[in-house]
Amino acid sequence: MTDRLLDFSAIKAQTQTVYDRQADAWDSQRGQRHEELGLYERNWLQKWLASLPRPADLLDLGCGSGRPIAGFLLAQGHQLTGYDYSARMIRLAQSHFPTASWPTAAWHVADMRDLPTDRHWDGILSWDGFFHLSPEEQRSALPRMAARLRPGGAMMLTVGWDEGAVTGTVNGETVYHGSLSADEYVTILKQAGFSAVTVTLKDASVLGRCVLLATGKRG
Repeated sequence: MTDRLLDFSAIKAQTQTVYDRQADAWDSQRGQRHEELGLYERNWLQKWLASLPRPADLLDLGCGSGRPIAGFLLAQGHQLTGYDYSARMIRLAQSHFPTASWPTAAWHVADMRDLPTDRHWDGILSWDGFFHLSPEEQRSALPRMAARLRPGGAMMLTVGWDEGAVTGTVNGETVYHGSLSADEYVTILKQAGFSAVTVTLKDASVLGRCVLLATGKRG
C-alpha cells in the first residue's frame, strides 16, 4: 500500500492545513454528493447504532462540518459530540447545528489522538477521519478509543485495505491516508474488549470504502 517515492511525513504534516483551507469547498461538495446519491452511509450507520441505547451518547471523530452524518444522527434524537482538528470545519458545524437549535450537539476543535480520560460514550464513529493517522498512531489510538466506550459500546471507522500509507485528495490538494491490515485491526480490537469485530473491504455501497465495525464492548 506504500509508495516509497513520496514524502509521507511532509504530506501528513500539511493535511490539517489542507482541511482548513478547503473546508468550505469540502462542505459544499459533500452536500452536493449526498443530494445526488442520498445518505449512502445510512445502512452502515444503522448497523453501528443497532446495539446502542436510544438515544445514544455518540462521539464523532473527524466530524468535519457535521453534514450530512452528524446531522442524520442528531435528527434521530442522539446526543453527539463532534471533534475535528480543523478549526474552520468546526465553525461550519457550529453554524449548521448551533447549540440554541440543537442542544444535544457539542462541537470542539480537538485531536482524536488526545481524548479526555474522564468522559465515556456509547458509540464512537470516525467516517473518513481515522485514516489520516499513521499506522503507528492508529495502533496507539485504538485501545485508548476503546477505553472511552461504555460497556456494550460500538465503534465504526473507515480504514484502508492493507497496512501502509497512500495519498488522497481534498478538492485537488494531497492529504495523507494510513492503515493497518484487516487482521491487525481485528486483533487489536478483540484485545481491547470487543466481542465482535469485522472489516468489510471496498464496499461498493459506500463508494468503495473499507468499513471496520466493532461491537459489544465488554466492561
